[in-house]
Amino acid sequence: MNQVSQIIRVTIWGLCLNLFLVGLKLAVGIVVGSAALVADAVHSISDLFTDIVVILGIRLSSRPADEDHAYGHGRFETIATSLIGAMLVGAGVFIAWKSGFSLYRGEINIPGYAVVVVAAVSILSKEWIYRVTQRVARRVGSSALHVNAWHHRTDALSSVAVLFGAVAGLLGWGYGDQSAAIVVGVMVSIVGLNALSKVFVELTEGSISGEEQRSIAEAIQGVPGVKGWHRLRTRLVGREVFMDVHLLVDSRLSVAEGHRICSTVESAIMQTVQRPINIVVHCEPERDPDATDQKRSSQQ
Repeated sequence: MNQVSQIIRVTIWGLCLNLFLVGLKLAVGIVVGSAALVADAVHSISDLFTDIVVILGIRLSSRPADEDHAYGHGRFETIATSLIGAMLVGAGVFIAWKSGFSLYRGEINIPGYAVVVVAAVSILSKEWIYRVTQRVARRVGSSALHVNAWHHRTDALSSVAVLFGAVAGLLGWGYGDQSAAIVVGVMVSIVGLNALSKVFVELTEGSISGEEQRSIAEAIQGVPGVKGWHRLRTRLVGREVFMDVHLLVDSRLSVAEGHRICSTVESAIMQTVQRPINIVVHCEPERDPDATDQKRSSQQ
């Protein structure tokens, strides 16, 4: 199964789960009057929309390069990630504001045991889909899927807050439900802002992580025939990495031998980087110290 199929399959699993949880949380939340559970349902609705955005973004970004998009369509995944982040921030602010206003008005709410059961179901199911989605995201190197996985995790954590709020209410604290909803809103907003920060790095031509760059450097240095290297540059386009590097090789080598070394370097880098990567290697002759000494002797 190719990477796109893996991403879409796990996202559809999450979408189906979110549909179920939205219906369950809304129904129970409205019936028992739980602001936290309704807020959690709104969070699950945002999960639902992000699943759809991920599927559309991955479908568009996986299209091959063409005359108008010589570097492919990877930015569509970046756009998908930015939309997910914006929706998370918006949902989080709305949830926190609505619940905070309820506290300001002094409203007391004790929803009951039904909220405890629904919150427990949500925690277990969302933690499971988070782990599955995160595993696929790491395997294929998808930023949009990684963000979506953390969206599942925040939904699980927000349900933990709902659970504590419901238990606090059962123990006699009438503001536990709204307080839990505020915690949910803040958590959702933080995840959204984190996603938007990663989009900002990519759109401003940010490089890959220092750890990945060090791994690439080690791969280059391990290739026989490479005398040195410089001008290693990388940038991200969705799931893909675009990089170029200048290699120094023995100036006495033939063009064919120099090309072979460059190809070996490309293969070594591809084996090191666990995501799609496009590499341009520029081959340069190393300065020949013998030739330099001969030139100095002739000048004397």
